[in-house]
Amino acid sequence: METHGGDIRRDTGDDDTGGVPGGPHYRALALQSRCDAVNALAPDEARAAISRGIARVRAETAASVAFIGPDVRLVVLPEYLFTGFPMGDAVPAWAAKAALDPDGPEYEALGAIARDLRVHLAGNAYETDPHFPGLYFQACFLIAPSGDVVLRYRRLHSMFAPTPYDVWDRYLDVHGIDAVLPVARTELGNLAAIASEEILYPELTRALVLRGAEVLCHSTSEAGSPRPTAKAVARLARASENLAYVVSANTAGITGTAIPGASTDAMSQIVDFNGIVLAEAGPGESMVANAELDLAALRRARRRPGMGNLLARGKPGLWAEEFARAEGERPNGLAEGTPPDRAWFARRQAETLERLVKAGVIT
Repeated sequence: METHGGDIRRDTGDDDTGGVPGGPHYRALALQSRCDAVNALAPDEARAAISRGIARVRAETAASVAFIGPDVRLVVLPEYLFTGFPMGDAVPAWAAKAALDPDGPEYEALGAIARDLRVHLAGNAYETDPHFPGLYFQACFLIAPSGDVVLRYRRLHSMFAPTPYDVWDRYLDVHGIDAVLPVARTELGNLAAIASEEILYPELTRALVLRGAEVLCHSTSEAGSPRPTAKAVARLARASENLAYVVSANTAGITGTAIPGASTDAMSQIVDFNGIVLAEAGPGESMVANAELDLAALRRARRRPGMGNLLARGKPGLWAEEFARAEGERPNGLAEGTPPDRAWFARRQAETLERLVKAGVIT
């Protein structure tokens, strides 16, 4: 096989529109990489493992871009790639072991990858926030070729992890609503991030798209299957109903836990704004899920009148009032700032289910 050469540095004077009026076109890569979990490690061992993982991904990214070609401008990494997910760890213990400092050395190393390879690098990690000591949030990030983090989205739907919604009033006071639903305006178009199973929540994707998002970076770690899964179907639906690209990177298995390693493997995808899969990876570590994104074509589709323009035909004002009076998970459950025990998350869902039954939503 012939590569496109080892020099992957790009002339910063490149025409970001690709010579096509109306928007850029470039290649995106959903890098399917192995997750080495840190659950069984002591905190200092975990930090060393995270550093090794970042170094491995740097090498994988550099080699992939060199092979695919210099038009790779966006690389999306899988969910919690450098740590795995907590299994029984107390919230403060996982924060100390596996959560990154937003200004810490791990983000510096990730920034160096984006800067040296001149790509936008998207990914997902647990991270701390100095305003909420003892807690952590699962965050999606986007790092520009400058090495700077230009987007940080903290996951809003999580079964067993704290979210901004659990400390809602305080979070809004500190960060504001634009940080809750961020969209980055870049030379690659308007980019937003969605974490894992959040692809199943159409209201989240629509909210980001209504803020201008054109490309959805989806970091995930999900069960692979030769049959359509809920998340695979949701990717196609979110793309077509919002006229948006979805770049979805799955883990190539997880090592270091008792869970069978290949349970979360394969199915990294790039889906176009018509809901068509442009590229998909099979099992194992892979750079196969790469494809061209044509933002000029997407923008033409969004401007085109017709029945297929579901974005233009939406009625957000109608649903805002209806959703506002509906029962569901309530905000500020951790407003007092005390780190919860793991049983708190199960109690929260049980209380929500009880309210849904009482409201007649569930019978």
